[in-house]
Amino acid sequence: MKSLPFSIFLIGLLFISSGNKKYPAICLQPEEKKLYDLVMAYRQENGLPVIPLSEKLTLVAQLHAKDLSENYNPDSKRCNLHSWSKKGNWTACCYTNDHKEARCMWDKPREISGYNSNGYEISYFSTAGANAEEGLAGWKKSPGHNQIIINEGTWKQVAWKAIGIGIYKEYGVVWFGALPDADTPIICD
Repeated sequence: MKSLPFSIFLIGLLFISSGNKKYPAICLQPEEKKLYDLVMAYRQENGLPVIPLSEKLTLVAQLHAKDLSENYNPDSKRCNLHSWSKKGNWTACCYTNDHKEARCMWDKPREISGYNSNGYEISYFSTAGANAEEGLAGWKKSPGHNQIIINEGTWKQVAWKAIGIGIYKEYGVVWFGALPDADTPIICD
């Protein structure tokens, strides 16, 4: 059985490890890749560099988009879109509009994927289903979200070194990080 070690190696390539948790290999779906391309084009229009895709931040973005779709209560007046349910391999988090629970969001990349820095998220919801153009158009109109994308205001001195993209059903999520990630997601066929 000389092929067994090679088979085990190939199976190992299909997983990344976060502590004791295992997640399947990360790939960007076409609409996620489109969102990445649109965000990078917008940054370049503003004289900013391209941010490399991060496998770790993309994992967090994709998990969060799915968690929002399956578990978020849009009628919740207390917890906003940066919140996480208790129905996953992570700590539940109610992110409030006063930002008092911001750390619970910032820590998610570290907790879920082993990304050794804070992550900063922008997210959106569309009843028609999330898509790249609508997501970026909405974020450009929102001063807080736009500032993160093009490094203005509070984010002016931050150099983004990694970005992750997730779109699932009606939610779009982008994570930014200041720490490079050597691993990049593959592009799905």
